[in-house]
Amino acid sequence: MPDEITVFLVDEDPDILEVTATFLERADDEIEVATYTSATAALQEIRSDPDVADCIISDYTMPELSGVDLLQAVREIDPEMPFFVFTGREREDIEAELDAESFTGYVKKGAGTDQYGQLAVEIRDALEK
Repeated sequence: MPDEITVFLVDEDPDILEVTATFLERADDEIEVATYTSATAALQEIRSDPDVADCIISDYTMPELSGVDLLQAVREIDPEMPFFVFTGREREDIEAELDAESFTGYVKKGAGTDQYGQLAVEIRDALEK
């Protein structure tokens, strides 16, 4: 596992990106978060260099390219890259549309910061597999 973990965080809301990146980096000193308000821009980076990111956390519903579309494109490039769905929707709603095996984990957007520590642990666990 790399000493530094590069996480691509994709969400159209810059405020959510800022808060999430800050708390995730605080939860684990070795995590560095690159933020993208466009799934298309994140995907272009991954296509140009598949090793640029160790993990992706993506909103589920976004304009232009959804989280599902991003997940499918990433799976074509790197079927093993950890991919976490980050959404306000319930996990059951996501699993109704996606095979639970196709994504690594699920993070519910909401109040509080406890989920970021847990997410950092889950990222590490996924990368160690």
